[in-house]
Amino acid sequence: MKLGVLFSGGKDSVYATYLSKKAGHKIECLITINSENKESFMFHTPAIEKTKIQSEVMGIPLITKKTKGEKESELEDLENAIKDAVKKYKIKGIVTGAIKSVYQASRIQEICSRLNLECFNPLWQKDEKEYLKELIKENFKVIVDGVFAYPLDEKWVYREIDKKFIEDIFKLNKKYKIHPAGEGGEYETFVFSCPLYKRELKVLEKKIKKEGENSFRGEFEIG
Repeated sequence: MKLGVLFSGGKDSVYATYLSKKAGHKIECLITINSENKESFMFHTPAIEKTKIQSEVMGIPLITKKTKGEKESELEDLENAIKDAVKKYKIKGIVTGAIKSVYQASRIQEICSRLNLECFNPLWQKDEKEYLKELIKENFKVIVDGVFAYPLDEKWVYREIDKKFIEDIFKLNKKYKIHPAGEGGEYETFVFSCPLYKRELKVLEKKIKKEGENSFRGEFEIG
């Protein structure tokens, strides 16, 4: 089936793309919503502008749309972007990287129902530990590009998801209820390499910006 992917450049949307392609679907386009609101209920914001480079190394066209990120109007912007994808690429369904967020999954399903599209959530209700282990097994190089919850701090920014990361994040899950896969927005990620890429992306320069008491965002250039 011809599909479009709601794409943020983070581990969930990239892995959902990978699983959908592996299942035999044809990924016609990526759809990125660039939100001005860092507290958006729907959309990942760190490094969102870098999805253009990811689409290039994947060889998949990218549709982008800006939104102010206001709670309900951002859904209208998303629906308009999906309509553009239907018109331009004749897609028959949408892929999401939702794992546990009923808010995200239900609203995307509503949009798909209105547009008569299938909605695929290949990561839905996936066990978090198995999911993180799968990323490593399938040769995904995933870096944390922002942390937004106590007790995560600047030391977590630019960490790669590896065996030690999984051990450490599950310790925090046990003690502080941090979601191990960052589903609650505790941390965000960026995929530097995976089987979908023609080449690995490299960090050219980087820094860490403190935005709040427990909010640190990576600012980096890639090539």
